[in-house]
Amino acid sequence: MDAPTTPSADGDRSGDRSSGNSRSAGWFGASPQHPQDGQRDGRQDGHRDAEGRVPSRTFTQIRPVGSGAGRSRTAPDAPAAPAAPAQVPPQRQGPTQAPAPTPAPTAPTPAPAPEDTSDVGLLRRTMAEIEPIADKVTSHFYSLLFLRHPDLRALFPAAMDTQRDRLFKALLTAATHADDTATLAAYLSHLGRGHRKYGTLPEHYPAVGECLIGALSRYAPRSWGPRTESAWVAAYTTISQIMIDAAAEDALRAPASWQAEVVAHDMRTPDIAVVTVRPDQPYPFLAGQYTTLETPWWPRIWRHYSFAGAPRSDGLLSFHVKAVPAGWVSNALVHRARPGHVIRLGPPAGSMTVDHSTDNGLLCLGGGTGIAPIKALVEDVAQHGRRRSVQVFYGARRDHDLYDIETMLRLQQSHSWLSVRPVVDDGPGGGLGARLPEAVYEYGPWHTYDAYLSGPPGMIRRGVDTLVDIGIPAHRIRHDSIEELVGARN
Repeated sequence: MDAPTTPSADGDRSGDRSSGNSRSAGWFGASPQHPQDGQRDGRQDGHRDAEGRVPSRTFTQIRPVGSGAGRSRTAPDAPAAPAAPAQVPPQRQGPTQAPAPTPAPTAPTPAPAPEDTSDVGLLRRTMAEIEPIADKVTSHFYSLLFLRHPDLRALFPAAMDTQRDRLFKALLTAATHADDTATLAAYLSHLGRGHRKYGTLPEHYPAVGECLIGALSRYAPRSWGPRTESAWVAAYTTISQIMIDAAAEDALRAPASWQAEVVAHDMRTPDIAVVTVRPDQPYPFLAGQYTTLETPWWPRIWRHYSFAGAPRSDGLLSFHVKAVPAGWVSNALVHRARPGHVIRLGPPAGSMTVDHSTDNGLLCLGGGTGIAPIKALVEDVAQHGRRRSVQVFYGARRDHDLYDIETMLRLQQSHSWLSVRPVVDDGPGGGLGARLPEAVYEYGPWHTYDAYLSGPPGMIRRGVDTLVDIGIPAHRIRHDSIEELVGARN
């Protein structure tokens, strides 16, 4: 089960399910230039070997910026030998005195737990040390990067306020899952494919690694030392190679990004629009997935949005977008985008998809614009022609916020296996989706259903707890997190 989503500093929504951090995960921003794919992504030399694999594009070993040799070592120095006891002069002979009472024995002090000195342990110790000052570490990293490699500044958005925590969260993920090879490889491969749209090239990775080591060595003096530095260099080299290879493999079958023309713009409420676009070439995806969008008004700023429908024969894609305060992309899509404008799409991602190999029913909870991917799942089941029970709970703050209820009710009239129940949080202080999990208790049983949740982070957290309590196994509860593995519990 993926981790609950977390709020974005920007606040843009990905069908509200991606109101989990809606920033595009990664360490780089997008490139302002868009040369042809064959020039950009190495497609010219992306041939396969005799077994059909893409040859690995070797990652250049990084040169650490600043050495940890002069800093405190990871392992503490051996304690100094105790001083010899001082000589006590003999006492004068005097009257015989009663011996002093023997002190009561004290309980032995438990031995401290052995320190984990493995490479994974050293990575985690570094992350624990810098976590309270993560902002300083990431700011110093970017300062080093832009000072030593000013040509890389153009890869990042002009405003860095939403960029600061990307590096730290990626490092936290890598350190947390460093001993879980399969999970880490899947996460990094996804990052490597996604970084293609930013214009990230293999030669950028050593520069990032050098500045990363420089920032860590400065702000983690207690845990830093030659062994820790060696562990981080090895880990970063492995991380980079996985990402480079995934990007090279992806370049053989898909472009780095798609141009998409806005063909329809339907305002459903004063701050919610349904935006429909036509990609410039085929765009393969699965119902329940999401993508990243970049608008022409804010170059190099990407936000996640869920597809609001299953794949269509005409190739059109729709997104439900809610404009939020300080939401650069969301406000541009809602209030500025009109038919004829061209936006850019990243590759599809996400695992909140239907398993068509089973007959399990689908229990779907969608809050706010989180109804968008739920609608896509319903259409997907309909397209496969199997009569599976689908129960949808559609949550909103007020009645008029159920902006897509008419569409959902029309689907219910067309399919006897579909049931749609609106749930409104009209009580004082009730947040979006506050009553949604509780409403599920009134129906059921649900133990034979697969569950899907999409909406604000609080709704997802409450929803997961509710579904587990009523007997749905955790592995059958699906929701996508943009931060993916950070804080994940499997």
